[in-house]
Amino acid sequence: MKRQKSGILKVGVTGGIGSGKSVVCKMFADLGVPVLYADEIAREISTSNLEVRTAIVSLLGTSAYDAGGTLDRSYVASRIFSDKKLQKKLNAIVHPEVEKELDGKVAELEQIGKKIVIVEAALIYEAGLDKKLDVVVVVNAEEDLRVDRLRSRDGTNDSDIRKRMQSQWNPQVKLNRADYVILNNTTIQELQEKVKFLHAIFQSL
Repeated sequence: MKRQKSGILKVGVTGGIGSGKSVVCKMFADLGVPVLYADEIAREISTSNLEVRTAIVSLLGTSAYDAGGTLDRSYVASRIFSDKKLQKKLNAIVHPEVEKELDGKVAELEQIGKKIVIVEAALIYEAGLDKKLDVVVVVNAEEDLRVDRLRSRDGTNDSDIRKRMQSQWNPQVKLNRADYVILNNTTIQELQEKVKFLHAIFQSL
């Protein structure tokens, strides 16, 4: 943990698909902590920022956007899923702009007196975003449980789910680097207690 001198504690929340990181972030939000969703910011920038749009079209072609001008996430995912070089190039286009937007939003929250902000992002470590955060929380769950959740949520078959998991960093790598770990293998009630416990710790930092 690398506590900064800033008046606001910047907490990153990450984890693999199906781990429950979005549920954890909602629980923090219910406790009054503002949550910034990096993936939502990335989608907005990919649509609204002309320079980013132009670069993405140059990289992936006009099919990267649908008729309404919105990023076609399914198409983009199909292109970068098994192509690490292409994925890295896309991230190099989008991530710097996401970081700028996050910096601005964090500064706004600090100005109005907020003491804690959550930054939810799937790729905190992969994008090097952890260097700009004070604390990183990794949410994890047993693989079979994650598969069950994704199957129920998205209707995706097990084979596709496991391929998506294999395309991500091994969870243990993130767990080894985490400042705090939330294991989400049991009930919502137990998860909520873990979030409340961490919230109390963050308020004391």
